[in-house]
Amino acid sequence: MQTVAIFGAASGLGAAMAAYFHAQGVQVIGIARHPDKNPALAAAGILTLTCDATVEAQVTATVDALPKDTWVISTMGSFHAEVPVDYIGHRYLINALEKAAIRRFLLVTSLGCGDSWQYLSDRAKQGFGAAVREKSLAEAWLQSSQLAYTIVRPGGLKEGEISGNGELSQGREVHGLITRSEVARLVHELLNDDASIGQVYQCIDPSMTH
Repeated sequence: MQTVAIFGAASGLGAAMAAYFHAQGVQVIGIARHPDKNPALAAAGILTLTCDATVEAQVTATVDALPKDTWVISTMGSFHAEVPVDYIGHRYLINALEKAAIRRFLLVTSLGCGDSWQYLSDRAKQGFGAAVREKSLAEAWLQSSQLAYTIVRPGGLKEGEISGNGELSQGREVHGLITRSEVARLVHELLNDDASIGQVYQCIDPSMTH
């Protein structure tokens, strides 16, 4: 059975990822600073690991506890965090994965990162530009690593069910919304496709207007 480890599993997109992969019959390991913030993990019998990704030793110890063939997904972000995790946490994680010879890693960032910064409005750059810049640094660190990586940049995240209408695209300007569950479905699709290794994708759901 495939094992998927999800960093950021206590809330938001990470929680949706954990629920989705568990429902698919995948062996899920939920990793977060406070896993108990998501009681659904324990209720589903999902193994959890406690890790503050801004502490390098904790990241190393957590990665060392994972099976070598684990698919690792990170949805970590710095929303309301005292210490931003977007760059430093992912730098520690990427380094630890390299040392542990765990190769398959999918990083979820956001529209506006990397070469899509030019498409962000001035208002967006003012509102959450700092986080986007941190995530862009994480992308750059990953792209210069030895990992078999995929990067996914979703649009505005909403609650809701899988729609089946989410679209992946590359290298063009897109704006829009998508449910967290639909992002999870697309991520699963990408992890099952070796052609996605070394690639960066955007994803939105064109059927969502609000």
